[in-house]
Amino acid sequence: METKKVNQMKFYIFLAVVIGVLYIVFHGCLFSVSPNEYVVVKRFGKVVSIEKETGLHAKLPFVDDAQSISAKMILYDIPASDVITKDKKSMITDTYVIWKVSDPLKFLKTLNAINERAEERIEASVYNATKNAISSMDQDEVIEARGEALMQIITKEAREDMDGYGIEIVQAQIKALDLPDDNKAAVYDRMISERNNIAASFTAEGKAEAQKIKNETDKEVVTIKANAQKDAEKLKAEGEAEYMKTLKKAYDSPEKADFYNYLRGLDMLKKSLKGNKTIILDKNSELARILYGK
Repeated sequence: METKKVNQMKFYIFLAVVIGVLYIVFHGCLFSVSPNEYVVVKRFGKVVSIEKETGLHAKLPFVDDAQSISAKMILYDIPASDVITKDKKSMITDTYVIWKVSDPLKFLKTLNAINERAEERIEASVYNATKNAISSMDQDEVIEARGEALMQIITKEAREDMDGYGIEIVQAQIKALDLPDDNKAAVYDRMISERNNIAASFTAEGKAEAQKIKNETDKEVVTIKANAQKDAEKLKAEGEAEYMKTLKKAYDSPEKADFYNYLRGLDMLKKSLKGNKTIILDKNSELARILYGK
């Protein structure tokens, strides 16, 4: 009975050892790759493959090692730092960086795939790019370029520098660009004064342009009036000429001429008799002839 129990115990121990060995072998043969991940397979410390496809992959047990490297985008907030502009003005920049591993082999060889070492190198690269960009501009130019323009300059230079480390700088953005406290008041006063000067210049140019337009308009009005007056006089003269021509045709005989003179005399008498007036006439005048019926 005791012998049977001993044999059973040995069997269970043997079975546990076999299961353990199979687990170790099975576990050592397979590894998985998750989304947004690289897995570097090393054999005796030498890289033999880099797996990027999601799922299970095989490797040699006890010989190959699998090292995971994240392919996700990482946000790194760089500490604020001082930079000097082209006109020797100090400015404080507070920058953040979004980066990711683009070449895991380069990343492994240059930085041993350690994120802390990568961010130390990124911080130095972005600071140099920021310093180079700002030191090439006057303070006013830096203030005008802040935002998209400055971001593109810094991102481009830092990206080119970090490419050799297998790292892509997705974006390097200055989130705060400030002046030292002792410079702020003077800079703001100067900016206000410059903006006021620009506004005054625009106002003066606007007034000059408005006066120019007014003068040209007045000139055009005078010209139009003169031309209109000229045309009116011409039409009036043509009308009078046509009127006289018509009269001449209408009274082209002595009888008609006398009748015309008679009518004109009546019109003149009518106009003269308006109001309390005394009229002294020559006895030979046309009016006297009308009144006396001669």
